[in-house]
Amino acid sequence: MLKHTDIWRAIDRLAAQSGLSASGLARRAGLDPTTFNKSKRTTGDGKLRWPSTESISKVLDATSVSLTDFVSLIGDTAGPGAFQRVPVIGYAQAGNAGYFDDAGFPVGTGWDELLFPSLGDPQAYALEIAGDSMEPVYRDGDTIIVSPAAQIRRNDRVVVRTRGGEVMAKQLVRETATRIELLSINRAHPDRSIPRGEVAWMARIIWASQ
Repeated sequence: MLKHTDIWRAIDRLAAQSGLSASGLARRAGLDPTTFNKSKRTTGDGKLRWPSTESISKVLDATSVSLTDFVSLIGDTAGPGAFQRVPVIGYAQAGNAGYFDDAGFPVGTGWDELLFPSLGDPQAYALEIAGDSMEPVYRDGDTIIVSPAAQIRRNDRVVVRTRGGEVMAKQLVRETATRIELLSINRAHPDRSIPRGEVAWMARIIWASQ
């Protein structure tokens, strides 16, 4: 018997295959970005809510996926450990106080989620890019995955959060005992040299949805 969770799992997997979050998939299909959010999968009184056939049809058209291929995504067939759920945080939200702890991990509940092949870091999370400050590498609407556990080397692309709450994606040029030198990905924006004491955390970007 087809289960409610089977259909939603297939939508999550379709989004992951397309390099998108569930909200990104809905947006690509011309739907309200919240259409596939976890909060929309049940009603306020706890009843199961199924995706409409119209919304499924639109995402299949938007991703050029056949109904047969979509059906193959239904069911728990990927095997244990093959996927992990990665919380997706809006990039504009990321700068607000309270969205990250001191180690750079997202806090709170109610995030959208991206079903993604296992990354080996259960603390990995995704950010949705807003604005043009990271073009042409990352564009408005792209999704990047950040791994707080990944080792950072010179010239890696990183997300940095200052103690003042500013969040930025840059390229690490140099790291000394006193400062962190960052290259702006979009050369129309200034490079940054930040005193180490002003950096709350820095984490490596390990994947992007380009």
